[in-house]
Amino acid sequence: MLFSIVCRDKPNSVELRMATRPTHLEYLKARTDNILVGGPVLGGGANGEEPTGSHLIVEAPDLAAAKKFADDDPYALAGLFESVDIRPWRKVFFNASLAE
Repeated sequence: MLFSIVCRDKPNSVELRMATRPTHLEYLKARTDNILVGGPVLGGGANGEEPTGSHLIVEAPDLAAAKKFADDDPYALAGLFESVDIRPWRKVFFNASLAE
């Protein structure tokens, strides 16, 4: 089953995000078989390009496993997130040409 994991960063936490990013990316790279898509949510900073959160679509057997996936993320362990919303997600449309 697919799950949408939407994480919102705590205010003024870009430095923590950048310091934790290498271990976060290692964590995700070790689990690519379970990740449909993922990346930062933007909107901060003067130009609106600063990360303010994360969004992942992951495959997991159930909500508890999706929650564990999110809880074990180095960003979560570092205390980066103000909130995490995990919900079942169903793919209806997918435009592979936009995935690049």
